[in-house]
Amino acid sequence: MRFFTQHLSAAIGALGEFQRRLTGNLITTTVIGIALALPAIFILALDNLAEISQDWDGTPSANLYLERTLSEPEQAALQTQIDALPGITGSVIIGAEQGKTVFAERTGMAEMLDLLEENPFPAVIQATPVSTLAPDEVSELVNQIATLPGVEDVRLDQAWLQRLQTIVELASRATGLIGALLAIAVVLVVGNTIRLDIENRRSEIEIMKLIGGTDAFVRRPFVYTGFWHGLIGGMLAWILSAIVITVIARPANRLAGLYDSGFALSGPWLADGLTIVATGVLLSLAGAWVAVTQHLRRIEPGEGT
Repeated sequence: MRFFTQHLSAAIGALGEFQRRLTGNLITTTVIGIALALPAIFILALDNLAEISQDWDGTPSANLYLERTLSEPEQAALQTQIDALPGITGSVIIGAEQGKTVFAERTGMAEMLDLLEENPFPAVIQATPVSTLAPDEVSELVNQIATLPGVEDVRLDQAWLQRLQTIVELASRATGLIGALLAIAVVLVVGNTIRLDIENRRSEIEIMKLIGGTDAFVRRPFVYTGFWHGLIGGMLAWILSAIVITVIARPANRLAGLYDSGFALSGPWLADGLTIVATGVLLSLAGAWVAVTQHLRRIEPGEGT
């Protein structure tokens, strides 16, 4: 009970000191909040991008754009030929009129399309390769299909996913490096703040040591000062992250809707916010502990006289 009371008293006292130097401490916590918010926003964005690739069922689909001169019986015969190829599990024909209708519904350009003398959309066969095929085998199969008579162009939707995964991996590594640098910055900022606080209270520390105060007793309020910096800075980072995600959520969701995707930008959730706050507290405690341990060793009673 005594241990708990001592720590509670130190925490309250550190909060009082925080309020007495409110302007300078708010500047420090703002720097901490921004430093924590930047990697948090990037990580949340990467998590949302990762959901796009996770929602994909893993089976690539090849879109075969047919020549406009093909009649419907010729299109059906070509589909039968494609279905007979080894490595194809099935296919679906999307007629030119159906493609035009779908495009008009998604873009709202129905009136503009009606002004055209002829339908600009070709018929499309969506062919699904076997999911167990390796990427090289899929590419070879697509090249084989592209040589069939009546096929004007072939597009494989696996390519964009591979690019997306590569971008996510690259951004993830960059975010990790930036986050590490900003974490070091938080530790240094808090450490420097605690160092200045120690220098301002040097005489008080000498008196406490003179009357028998241990290093742990003297260290405790400064460590709790770091705790308050990390707590408030982490909460500020949580708020900033939520504001940024909210601001960009609407245009991001609108863009996803144009591609007929159910993706919705989300976060930070409660767990994300608590993680941000906890990270701020831990980094600030580390900075405070290192600074106060290092500088307390240099202060002994009687040095100032």
